[in-house]
Amino acid sequence: MKRFVAAAAFAGWVGLVIQQYLIFYSRWESGASLMGGLVNFFSFFTVLTNTLAVVVLSYALVRRDSPAKRFFLAPGISSGIAVSILVVGLAYNLLLRHLWQPEGFQFIADELLHDVMPVLFFIYWWQCVPKGNLHLRHIAGWVIYPLVYFAYVLLRGDLLGQYQYPFIDVGTLGYPQVFVNAGGILAGFVAIAGAVVGLDKLIKPQP
Repeated sequence: MKRFVAAAAFAGWVGLVIQQYLIFYSRWESGASLMGGLVNFFSFFTVLTNTLAVVVLSYALVRRDSPAKRFFLAPGISSGIAVSILVVGLAYNLLLRHLWQPEGFQFIADELLHDVMPVLFFIYWWQCVPKGNLHLRHIAGWVIYPLVYFAYVLLRGDLLGQYQYPFIDVGTLGYPQVFVNAGGILAGFVAIAGAVVGLDKLIKPQP
């Protein structure tokens, strides 16, 4: 299983590095700030969530113990990240895939971050994360992440006039529709979280 985890971590890091390179290259060509490109890079829920996932996978390969390793490998944390990256994959394929046709390196990064990593990380969660530790109360903690992200992108969008995803573009859709869209995605997040908690209880080790 170590080889699988290593391959999954490598795939995630490759996807993130390619995506960061493409953003930097685009801004360099246009004469825009590279620091602004870094901020823009980490303003995507996809990037943030994939970064969390590869950190978990990387710590799973590290033998030396540390507070950070214990934190990220804790079942409650790893499971919350699993929920988030599954939402990334489903939201992209249901809401965004039809809006563009990436090519070249952008296609590679796109597939790695939106399709490959959600599957690989879910397999990691299924095979490697200890089961029988989750409860419904964990969902309340997990939803803080997307809620804080949503508040951030709304504030950022209001200040810069740039929204990271079309379904939360207040300038085009208006606040009522954006909150409806966000509510639908949050409902999907909670449903997936509930399924993960249910699976955790279903496949927990028998005493």
